[in-house]
Amino acid sequence: MEFKVFQKELELQSRGWIPTFHDVSKEIREIVEASGVQNGTVCVASHHTTCSVMVQECSHDIDSFDLEFLQHDLLDIMRELVPDFEVEHQYRHPGPIHAQFGRYVDEPGDFTSMNTDGHLRSVFFGRSETLTIKDGKLDGGEFAHVYFIDWDHVRARHRQLNVTVMGTTGKLEQGKEGRKWNGGEVINTLHKFYPEEKEYDKHYDLYLERDPKNLSEGATNPNKKKASKKK
Repeated sequence: MEFKVFQKELELQSRGWIPTFHDVSKEIREIVEASGVQNGTVCVASHHTTCSVMVQECSHDIDSFDLEFLQHDLLDIMRELVPDFEVEHQYRHPGPIHAQFGRYVDEPGDFTSMNTDGHLRSVFFGRSETLTIKDGKLDGGEFAHVYFIDWDHVRARHRQLNVTVMGTTGKLEQGKEGRKWNGGEVINTLHKFYPEEKEYDKHYDLYLERDPKNLSEGATNPNKKKASKKK
């Protein structure tokens, strides 16, 4: 069985003036199939520090900003958390040295460094996602789409997304049970109480003992009932 590494780069064009969400699900599936890897992982990673990769459901409805409703909901939340860079010196970054660095690398103007909001948002979401490949297919679940998000809306930019597929090209040996762990038994992660944690506590009926008028059949300590019968 051969272990294989397969890499491709996707070229994208962001529009600027508002963050861009690129749905690259189709391309990721095609790259996985072209790799020949049957079982392994695919890492989808941004080449840029103001961009993120997100796995999320497609919202289908699209508004006038050319954003799916779920994407715009997400953007609204991020604007509350990290406001759009609208006023000079709104953030500490960029400082004068960084602005000069922008000129050194031939940025068209100091304004292109006023993308602090994009840098901070990308930190929250991260620059990569890793998904599982099963039997030659991307295992994203029934509704998952892969999005490349360009948070930098200062100007339109050419972007690159890196895709690395790693895994085996042959059939995977799974044993008698196949992929299902413990025969597919549903794991119960709910909290379980020990018997001593469920025992009667005298404080439950303390308010009844203070006011005899509140006493009613079945409301008192069951241990007390048993004691009275013995008498």
